[in-house]
Amino acid sequence: MTTTARASTQHEDDRVRVTRWDFEPGQSTGRHVHAYDYVVVPVTDGRTHVIARDGTVTVSELRVGESYARPAGGEHEVVNAGAAPLAFVEIELK
Repeated sequence: MTTTARASTQHEDDRVRVTRWDFEPGQSTGRHVHAYDYVVVPVTDGRTHVIARDGTVTVSELRVGESYARPAGGEHEVVNAGAAPLAFVEIELK
């Protein structure tokens, strides 16, 4: 799937990049590989389908105030699987 979600870079310097992702229901980040360790900060509650390289789908429930971190190297696509708009901020640690 191609990128249909809206990515807005909020800040970038030599140490960090901060991107806000906004998704309507069914929209996707498109398949991508994370070059850096990163932290996700949900702005809205919502449900995502995280589709791995091998096609495995993991359902994730995002909750405002419940951030999480992942290491670099992950390859996946994130789809808004809910019925409402979804937003989160991604903080990449360069």
